Amino acid sequence: MRDVDLASAEDSEVWDHAVEHDLAIVSKDSDFHQRSVLAAPPPKVIWIRLGNCTTEDIAKLLREKATAIQLFGEDPETAFLALG
Repeated sequence: MRDVDLASAEDSEVWDHAVEHDLAIVSKDSDFHQRSVLAAPPPKVIWIRLGNCTTEDIAKLLREKATAIQLFGEDPETAFLALG
């Protein structure tokens, strides 16, 4: 988000940016999960369900779940994926 100047953006700005650029949102924030339940994709939301963790812990989880993430991205009906 820092690369596109959204580090301090409101959730709605992040959401709109993801829609405009056909991106998924990866977040530990439950607000994005809740919004994804109410709105059909895009964007898709990957909800990270880890407690206190490092960025490396999250990167490791995403690598381990790469196949599930790919299948999630290919499914036009699914709005969110919880990983933890």
